[in-house]
Amino acid sequence: MLGLKLPTDPRWANIAEKNIDEILIDHAYCEQKAASTAISLIVSFPEYTDLVTAMTELVQEEMSHFKMVHDLLKEKNIPLGRDRKDDYVAKLVTFFPKGGSRQTQLAHRLLYAALIEARSCERFRLLSEELSDEKLRRFYRKLMISEANHYTMFLGFARQYHNVDEVNQKWSDLLDYEAKILESFQDGASVHGW
Repeated sequence: MLGLKLPTDPRWANIAEKNIDEILIDHAYCEQKAASTAISLIVSFPEYTDLVTAMTELVQEEMSHFKMVHDLLKEKNIPLGRDRKDDYVAKLVTFFPKGGSRQTQLAHRLLYAALIEARSCERFRLLSEELSDEKLRRFYRKLMISEANHYTMFLGFARQYHNVDEVNQKWSDLLDYEAKILESFQDGASVHGW
């Protein structure tokens, strides 16, 4: 369903479980960045009323997810700590050239967001199946469903606001590029790492 060209190595879940504190911290910041992305889309493209409406709802949902992860951190007595650079996202956003029409810029941003959500969905599915902690398995199962909805929403908006054939080609090319990024990663202690 997600269309990812390279599935996550199943060993990632084992590495993640051994570093669950780091995964939870990274996850909290991922939720915060997702909310920031939604706010940025509202600010950058206010003329798209249905996008603004959806992003307004997404900001609230992502911040509620941040709170859920932060509550887990507090339960485990793990301080949130400072944000870490997300190498996955930093490499991903270099794929499309800067510039172009506003419509093209919007399509690119929506495709990036769709792919990040799709990969998160896949990773959360692994955590929901592989973690030994039953509470965390249920937690990640619930969030996996949300990520799948976000992925389809972003991809749907890209197809709505830009030429569908062009978006589909860009999406396929971006998926190929993302697979190469994952092949090069070695760090498993993050949501989007190896």
